[in-house]
Amino acid sequence: MPMKQKILIVALCLMGGTACAQDLNGVWKGRVVMAPSGCFPVYNIELQIEMAGSKLTGVSYHFSDSLNYLRENFEGTFNKDSNITNLQEMGIITFRIKEDCVPCVKNFKLTYHKGGGNVVTEEQLRGTWTGKATDNRTSCEPGTVVLQRFERSSFKPELKLPATLTKRKSELVKEIKVDTGTIRIDFYDNGQIDGDTISVYTNNMPVVSNKRLSGQPISMTVKIDLRRTEQEVIMVGENLGSIPPNTALMVVNAGDKRYQLYLTSDEQKNAMVRFVYEKPK
Repeated sequence: MPMKQKILIVALCLMGGTACAQDLNGVWKGRVVMAPSGCFPVYNIELQIEMAGSKLTGVSYHFSDSLNYLRENFEGTFNKDSNITNLQEMGIITFRIKEDCVPCVKNFKLTYHKGGGNVVTEEQLRGTWTGKATDNRTSCEPGTVVLQRFERSSFKPELKLPATLTKRKSELVKEIKVDTGTIRIDFYDNGQIDGDTISVYTNNMPVVSNKRLSGQPISMTVKIDLRRTEQEVIMVGENLGSIPPNTALMVVNAGDKRYQLYLTSDEQKNAMVRFVYEKPK
């Protein structure tokens, strides 16, 4: 867009009050402040917002550096009268963080601000967030966030699936019919603890990344999406441990039903369990 045209549009926005402040499409970058006890008390965030009327969708990137990051989808709304934006992260697409850290799925309440005094002024989204840990146990104390609009993203549009998913066969171990909206899954080392490390994906989205199996459970929750009645959980063996292959005990709690499955993964195959939702009678 030519600079004169851009300045004219911004000038019209300033004359029209909040009318142009309703366009939140684009890239917003800033800093998230968490509790001092968090793994990353202050870290970077980028929101890629797509706006249709008052509805917002997009992708959020949380990162401290190239070795610690996660990517999530979000949905939300914008209230043009109050200039308040509410965004809810829907789930993790991919992540890589320290083994003892647990990601928080966040809800943001942000207010749009625009500076004054110049024709071209800075735009910000400022506010607070609350969150829920993916393990449903760790505390996610609320914090603050400040974002500014940028022209370009720091990230590529899409992140590819890892080779452990694309180059290995995912072998179906069992298909389980469920009539509940929430399934709890715990993974334990099967037998002697020998250093087996796993990652877990639900519908190709990472839920557990490079966690070591032990006598203490690696816990996760699967939410049944009624628009998608089949949920596939894949366990990837990231190593073979000292006693190959990589083996795990999977304990499933679905409503009043409980299942124990023994999963095996190696360099050629992953272990998959499929959950099929059936409406309660």
